[in-house]
Amino acid sequence: MTAVFETADEFGPEKVVHISDAAAGLRAIVVIDNTAIGPSVGGIRMAPDVTLEECVRLARAMSRKNAAAGLPHGGGKAVIFADPAMRSPEKESLMRAFAQAIAQLTDFIPGPDMGTNEICMAWVRDEIGRAVGLPLVIGGIPLDEIGATGHGVAVAAEVAEQFSAVALEGARVAIQGYGAVGRHSAHHLAQKGARIVAVADSKGTAVCADGFDLSRLDALKAEGQSVTSYPASEIMDGDAVITAECDILVPAARPDVINTANAAEIKAMLVVEAANIPATKEAEIALRDRGVLVIPDFIANAGGVICASVEYRGGTQSQAMATITEKIRRNTHAVLSQVHENGSLPRDAANALAEARLREAMDLRRKF
Repeated sequence: MTAVFETADEFGPEKVVHISDAAAGLRAIVVIDNTAIGPSVGGIRMAPDVTLEECVRLARAMSRKNAAAGLPHGGGKAVIFADPAMRSPEKESLMRAFAQAIAQLTDFIPGPDMGTNEICMAWVRDEIGRAVGLPLVIGGIPLDEIGATGHGVAVAAEVAEQFSAVALEGARVAIQGYGAVGRHSAHHLAQKGARIVAVADSKGTAVCADGFDLSRLDALKAEGQSVTSYPASEIMDGDAVITAECDILVPAARPDVINTANAAEIKAMLVVEAANIPATKEAEIALRDRGVLVIPDFIANAGGVICASVEYRGGTQSQAMATITEKIRRNTHAVLSQVHENGSLPRDAANALAEARLREAMDLRRKF
């Protein structure tokens, strides 16, 4: 069934598709936001509490992200209402049912997102012949394994050194969401001289003022333990990482974790948004007014979709990493230059960059 979303604007969404298959236990939503530049690319998010609003917002973020990155793709997103921790056979059955349901949505190319991974994308491609973020053995570039998004986050933070008082060498970093994106962001930032002092996952926050041994932290996570199991760390609740003592904050999990309730308490002077829509606009305004520099999500975290685009066209891993560096460095500099010159909100500057490219592409579409 297709529905019209109440807040549609000049950019989209073009399609909102609700999927329900009681026999397969499947309930899902696909939003194809804008395809003026090309077929939409977007991740499949799986969680019990996803919503239509979240899907629509994430799809628009993908339109902006792909346009800003100069990719030949529009934006889309899918959400599946389910527990991603289900047994593998059940997950495979659900993913294959979802793939069959979207077979005719040929202007949507699915990829991995929170709750899904490259194995899930292999199941999807096996059903319908299209997906990105595939396992290496079937021609994919393992973007989670190589840390494509985390690499881009570190590149964006490095560019920000020119526009803020925060230098990566010796900077204290807090990471909210020590999963695939957060973990690689930590490693790439540490390689540039930063010190990871606070990390959080679904079980809570761990703080280590002297800095974490990331290999030890990774070993705990690989064993299925929480970051809160790290020896000699101070344990706090999950939200505490947002207001931890640090220079750089990297939100790398769910939407809206930075909001008007906690923006005034944030200690960081640089926020690099590794997650999609991790902050409300009101919170970003409050941070700007306090002199905190924010690098918006679809500028900082585009590494994954850039990698996916290179993969889709048969490129190599080394080409993907080089392209991520080039595009994120260029776009971060363009956005922060506008912020420096006219004091605009970073998100407004980023939106203007992306929307100008979208409008240019839309002007080339048939109008009769």
